[in-house]
Amino acid sequence: MNINFELLISKLGSGMLTSFWIFGVTLLFSLPLGLVIAFGRMARNSVIRTITKIYISIMRGTPLMLQLMLVYFGPFYIFQINISSSYRYMAVCIAFVLNYAAYFAEIYRSGIESMPVGQYEAAKLLGYNRAQTFFFIILPQVIKRILPSVTNEVITLVKDTSLAFVIAVAEMFTNAKALAASMSSVIPYVSAGVFYYVFNFLVAYIMEKLEKKLSYYR
Repeated sequence: MNINFELLISKLGSGMLTSFWIFGVTLLFSLPLGLVIAFGRMARNSVIRTITKIYISIMRGTPLMLQLMLVYFGPFYIFQINISSSYRYMAVCIAFVLNYAAYFAEIYRSGIESMPVGQYEAAKLLGYNRAQTFFFIILPQVIKRILPSVTNEVITLVKDTSLAFVIAVAEMFTNAKALAASMSSVIPYVSAGVFYYVFNFLVAYIMEKLEKKLSYYR
């Protein structure tokens, strides 16, 4: 077994930055998009409600790996558009954001629908319009209620960044796999596993702190 630790740190460090990038971009866009989809899922218009329901069902009912491949190879096989290598990163962003927005939408919906009707009526009596009622009264309470579920999804997202390997994006797992093959060693896999664990430990710690900060009535 011949381990080149300088190469190991360099490659895994590069892959770690890509994993961070996928994680950050996905959260940045999927959280607000999930709220928009949740509104569609609860819309009075049956057409919008049905479309968003089907969308959520497909996103949650099919593997993220398959969605990644469809987003990446779809433009070529369906529209005969030539795919550049730089499109890999955009495809990862699109697939992850669309997938996670569906999960966040259902989390938002469950939180919003759990709010008592009396709060809407009280806000109306106080002169709040619908937008003010939602953003100033309902949404802050919904965020508190859904935080544990959001934490679970965020932790899953950290691990799911490794799925980007299916379209050859050089994130942490892809680099660990290549290093393990070239060095004939499991140390790159173990190192990647430590990274994912530490990353998730930090995420769980930050979300726990946030939950405690928002539990101001306890």
